[in-house]
Amino acid sequence: MSKQLTILVGTVSGNAEMTAEEMSDVLADSPLTITIRSMADLDASVFDGGGDFLVCTSTHGLGDVPDDALDFFEDVEDRKPDLSTVRFGVFCLGDSVYETFAGAGKQFVALLKGCGAKLVGEMGVHDASEGDLAEEVGADWIRVWVELLEG
Repeated sequence: MSKQLTILVGTVSGNAEMTAEEMSDVLADSPLTITIRSMADLDASVFDGGGDFLVCTSTHGLGDVPDDALDFFEDVEDRKPDLSTVRFGVFCLGDSVYETFAGAGKQFVALLKGCGAKLVGEMGVHDASEGDLAEEVGADWIRVWVELLEG
């Protein structure tokens, strides 16, 4: 039986979306059924019924959640749903030249854990100052993360 993994994307320039697509491609041979969804189209009800989720987000401005994910973030924050049947990971794109590096990812970790969701592994990060492509860093990270998820 195939398990479902939903990748929730928040992006400003499209890099987080490209990273999510690469992550999905890397897992194409796994037993997971993967769905990529933009947070722009979602509210807290996406978590109804629980399951496994990966938040793939860029950081905007001063460590902020991207504009296309802000309504979703605030809806979860306002509703505070019981997410005790949710397992999740976060992969965040950012730039360490800023003090608020990976701020959006950290906010998602705090928000979802605060609603009772279980964080699997450590938050993955892409640092634009390192010169690596976000998609490559994300692909390497998800290979390890999905083993933790399945383990």
